[in-house]
Amino acid sequence: MTYPVVHDVVVVGGGAAGLSGALALGRFRRDVVVVDGGAPRNAPADHVHNFLTNEGVPPATLYATGRAEVARYGVTLLDATVTAAHPLDDGPATTGAGPADGAPESTRPADSAGPARFAVTLADGSVLHARRLLVTTGLVDDLPDIPGLAGRWGRDVLHCPYCHGWEVRDQAVGVLATGPMAAHQALLFRQLTDDVVVFTHTAGPLPADEAERLAARGVTVVDGEVAELEVTADRLTGVRLRSGRVVPREALVVAPRFGARAAFLAGLGLTPEDFVVGGHAFGDRVAADATGATGVPGVWVAGNVTDPQATVIAAAAAGLKAAAALNADLIAEDTDRAVAARRTAAAEQTGAGHERTGAVDDRTGAVVDRTGADDHSDEQAGANSERADAVDEATARHWDELYRGRERYWSGRPNPHLVDVAGTLPPGTALDLGCGEGGDAVWLARQGWRVTAVDVSTAALDRSAAAVTAAGVAALVDFQRHDLARTFPTGVFDLVSAQFLQSPLEFPRTEVLRAAARAVAPGGRLLVVEHGAVPPWGNAAHHHTRFPTPQETLADLDLDPDGWDVERLDAPQRQATGPDGQTGTLVDHLVLVRRR
Repeated sequence: MTYPVVHDVVVVGGGAAGLSGALALGRFRRDVVVVDGGAPRNAPADHVHNFLTNEGVPPATLYATGRAEVARYGVTLLDATVTAAHPLDDGPATTGAGPADGAPESTRPADSAGPARFAVTLADGSVLHARRLLVTTGLVDDLPDIPGLAGRWGRDVLHCPYCHGWEVRDQAVGVLATGPMAAHQALLFRQLTDDVVVFTHTAGPLPADEAERLAARGVTVVDGEVAELEVTADRLTGVRLRSGRVVPREALVVAPRFGARAAFLAGLGLTPEDFVVGGHAFGDRVAADATGATGVPGVWVAGNVTDPQATVIAAAAAGLKAAAALNADLIAEDTDRAVAARRTAAAEQTGAGHERTGAVDDRTGAVVDRTGADDHSDEQAGANSERADAVDEATARHWDELYRGRERYWSGRPNPHLVDVAGTLPPGTALDLGCGEGGDAVWLARQGWRVTAVDVSTAALDRSAAAVTAAGVAALVDFQRHDLARTFPTGVFDLVSAQFLQSPLEFPRTEVLRAAARAVAPGGRLLVVEHGAVPPWGNAAHHHTRFPTPQETLADLDLDPDGWDVERLDAPQRQATGPDGQTGTLVDHLVLVRRR
């Protein structure tokens, strides 16, 4: 499987920090993918504590709830492991990681103005492309090598008094001295129980001032190396020393070494640095500023990967803070690109000696040079639309009112089946029928396709033109206004995409699809995607509606079997979010045919 879309953000790590950041970015309509390997640091723990409104929640429940919440805002969740990340700034890059079954690779040309900065490689060889990275992979606790200790980690072998202290109150608690923080830990737990023993283990005698402070609070110090833990009926019962002495204990506090999960960042030039507290190194972390920005532009970090002391709620807050800074950076880039495109268009207009307004020509009903490309669209529009009845005004008014009724009608993301099909094809010419607000046109242009984007709605065409300009791909997109029931674009194309050409108005669907097939160049493809069922959140009165099957659509096309190959004829399903945040499974009907 390949993932050729250029995502706004790839979040590596789906714990509290990653999901919190993804939630904020999803609510800002960012295209976000969260990649998570399913091994959170606190998985051995039974509960999460000091998380307001979620006190005592099991870690798995917290993350499952978080995943459901981010999915409501269109965030994609991938159960996978990232193995490497590399910059894309040095030249063209593939838009997928080795397409399946030997299909030809699709590349992002250097002049396509694609905004991807990073390629993120997954364990299965797939590659995600992203404009920004938010790394929230956490850390690994490197525990002392004492028999029986690792198996009790997160249960009755503990580290953080704020995470587990209340649960061992009034119990017999031991503190294993493996570094300079043993006395500090002992005094923290002494607040929760009056039975605390420090085992000096391999740390040697405690400094005199620390020993005095412990003695003043009634903390016992036991010298000698610890050999193993005693466990009875799946409960810690004691600590055995090398001497053979067993000291009864119900819980043991240890100080692990913190290891940032950051090896995959080496390709970006990011390597962890020592995590130092009070002059002592307790592990490593990825350095960042107060917002989570690293030394590599475009890469942010949050949570334990940069702050090993952060609790779950602190990691979640850090994820939100980093996401806000990252989003601001994306907005600045988007705005800079829009300004540059605007200045370029103005310069071209001045050089041509006339003004190109991008307005709708009232005489022809065609969209005149919305992209700043050559003026061939005027001729093409005139050839198709000179008749006074080229556009049915009732149809145009219906779609204009639909788009103008909302600031944004669609998500802005490309249709997933188009991505799946076109992502494995070499770029060529594409015809986008019913381009809407331009999500498909932008994606195709970013992959290097030259796109003719068609719609009957001037409101939709205006929004599409703004979208391709903001994306920096206006030179690759030609907009044309057509009422497909009356006129059709001229020419032939390597890909003709008819995505959800299903209308509540009277619409000659079969005739339009046959015209779409005639517009396919030799060796090119026609992709037809239609609704296969009413969405779960749809009007109950519509659930009786019957949609044409893929086989029926193929029959409607009436293709010469000697001139076409059928590549796909199926009913794929996908997860989607409804207008009120409800999630459900959608059924689509897909036909993909190739002209010989």
